[in-house]
Amino acid sequence: MTADATRDADRLALIAVFFGAAFLGTAPIFFRLADSGPSAAAFWRVVLSLPLAWVWMRAEVSAHHGTLKAGLVPPGLRARDWGVLLLAGAFWIGDLVSWHWSLSFTNVANSTFFATSSPLFVVAMAWVLFRERMTARFLLGAVVALAGAAALMGSTVQFGGGTVLGDGLALVTALFFGSYVLAVRALRGRIGAGAIMFWTGVVSAPGFLIASLLAGEMFLPQSLGGWAAVAGLATITQLAGQGLVAYGLGRVGAGPASVVVLLEPVIAALLGWAVLAEALGPLQGAGCALILAGIWVARYRAHR
Repeated sequence: MTADATRDADRLALIAVFFGAAFLGTAPIFFRLADSGPSAAAFWRVVLSLPLAWVWMRAEVSAHHGTLKAGLVPPGLRARDWGVLLLAGAFWIGDLVSWHWSLSFTNVANSTFFATSSPLFVVAMAWVLFRERMTARFLLGAVVALAGAAALMGSTVQFGGGTVLGDGLALVTALFFGSYVLAVRALRGRIGAGAIMFWTGVVSAPGFLIASLLAGEMFLPQSLGGWAAVAGLATITQLAGQGLVAYGLGRVGAGPASVVVLLEPVIAALLGWAVLAEALGPLQGAGCALILAGIWVARYRAHR
């Protein structure tokens, strides 16, 4: 690959992560509109995405091998890859389930604030596992973006105002999400984003089903609007959002990708204002601006 082609591929990967983060920001709106339990909504999110993820996976096989081979297993998968796929699915279950339990024990602002600290875990673990070196400029941008996330939560964040359990579970959420990003980063050197989306969905769906049944949630959406919301979770949030992030992780480092994903709460806040008429004050507006500024400062030449 020529230098120009490499730069173009790097730029495309970073753009994919950016738009993936933006699509992930639709999750709170769809969750709010889905008239089913939170774990049940997560179950429908991954299950309804599986047929399209399968098509994506088969298209990847066709592009690399010149023919649309039959079967569900991408060629060349090793035992180690299956292990990492299982871990990625387990991390994804832990991410959403711990997030929902966190919301049960602390206020929304505290839970969201601590859950957005995932770049701290990702940067540290990416350095240990992949020897990803972070420049001073990147670290400055990450700090600015995290400060923006804190401001976006506004004055409703109460240190000591939640509970140790609830705030701790939100930190666990950040750790699970960071681990999921690292697992996908490791897989993308071997398999395509479509295969990752399909198999992590297969792995995580039973976990969400069990969590929903144990919690006694409303399992089936109760209206056409509810079904439309979970369909939006499956296509827009899961496939377009997580799928594009997974695609970008083929060339973008885990640390930078985790900072770009901080765009998610910005989009969620803007959609909450536009769709649900949730007020955005000056502090929240400043937080959005700081996150965007931090992502801009942390921008870098992606490399693999």
